[in-house]
Formats: sequence, structure tokens, C-alpha cells
Amino acid sequence: MNIKNDPAIKNLLKRIPENVQKSFTEEQLVHLKTAIGARQWGSHLIDSRGVIKFFRYRYYFVILAGRNRRQLSASEIKASRIAQSILVSICLFVLLLFLYLVKSLLGIDLFQGFSFGFWGYFKELFS
Repeated sequence: MNIKNDPAIKNLLKRIPENVQKSFTEEQLVHLKTAIGARQWGSHLIDSRGVIKFFRYRYYFVILAGRNRRQLSASEIKASRIAQSILVSICLFVLLLFLYLVKSLLGIDLFQGFSFGFWGYFKELFS
């Protein structure tokens, strides 16, 4: 990836004269990004900050959420894919369970004499 396409570097370079912009090497720009990266938060969809007092001590918290614009490492990409797979699996399971309960509520038997038992458990739970 060309470092000059990075949003933080673009923002930095647009405030510098063009002849100076062209004098930076890729390596220099990477080091500049590292130096300014820790201070650049940008805007987030969720930005909640506060302080909690606990006995004699005070603790701060920061909750930030928004679109990820960073370049992910290989391990971060792998973790992201695993998390997405788990989330999709859970959503599919909940959807299938909901559809099964609706089917059972309507009295529809797809296979005569066969049941997973969720409907009986659900009826006992709420009766």
C-alpha cells in the first residue's frame, strides 16, 4: 500500500507546500505517521469518556466505536474473520430456532413423528 494514500498522511501533506511534500521518502512518511498516529483520534460514531471514583482512586474509561480505517495485520484479519464467523453462526442459529418455533406454533409437521424437542421445552418454559 502506498503510504501517501493513508488518510492521516494525506491530511498532513495537504498542509505542507507541494515542493516539500515531494521531498519525503516512503520511510520518512511511515515514521511521521507513527509519530502523529497516537494523537490522531478522528471522529467516532460512539465516543464516550468518563471517570469513576473507587475509594481513594479515580479510574478513567474510554469507549470508542466506529468504522475501522486502519490497516489490519495478518493476525487481526484472522481474528476478525473468526469473530465474524461466530457472529454469523449465532445469528443463523437464532433465526433457524425462531423459524422452527413459528413452524411449531402453526402446527406444521415437516417430518411425521419427528421433533427436535424445542417446542415442548419452549411451551414448558412459558406455561
